Amino acid sequence: MTPMHETPPEAGQRPAHNPHRSLGRGMALAASLALLGVFYLYFADSLEARNHPNRQLQVAPAGELVLKRSRDGHYVFPGMINGRPVTFLLDTGATLVSVPAHLAGELGLKAGAHQQSVTANGTVATRATRVDALAFGPFTLQGVPASLNPGMADDQVLLGMSVLKHLEFSQRGDTLILRPLESR
Repeated sequence: MTPMHETPPEAGQRPAHNPHRSLGRGMALAASLALLGVFYLYFADSLEARNHPNRQLQVAPAGELVLKRSRDGHYVFPGMINGRPVTFLLDTGATLVSVPAHLAGELGLKAGAHQQSVTANGTVATRATRVDALAFGPFTLQGVPASLNPGMADDQVLLGMSVLKHLEFSQRGDTLILRPLESR
């Protein structure tokens, strides 16, 4: 068998198709895409952990909940309202739990009396409501006063003082610890 040699194409002619070269390019492209996918998964998870460090709540031995500050400076964490999952944003400046009004139906909340709430963005017309069951970490509360706020476009529920008054909390650096109030 005589080895075949490629002869260079003459001017104006296309080179002969080499199936091995096409296969090699395809495999290199597939390997590059796979590597990009691995990088995406790694960095997406890393960014998610930085932006939402409390996805998995840490409960300390004495029933304390340890929260880490998110990248934007807030304490955001998962919880439940009436058995439905929600995302809480701890807000010591909020008198009540403030629920975006568009979530009322799926959380089983009924709009009550009209009221005015003073927020960081000014005064807004809200509706009173009561949360039958509110839970996060080791804490469960019932009959929590709240408001339905039509001005809240996202899905985060502000966890205000109507809940926080039942807890003791302390902050050190980027860590906030919530613990049950001691009986007096």
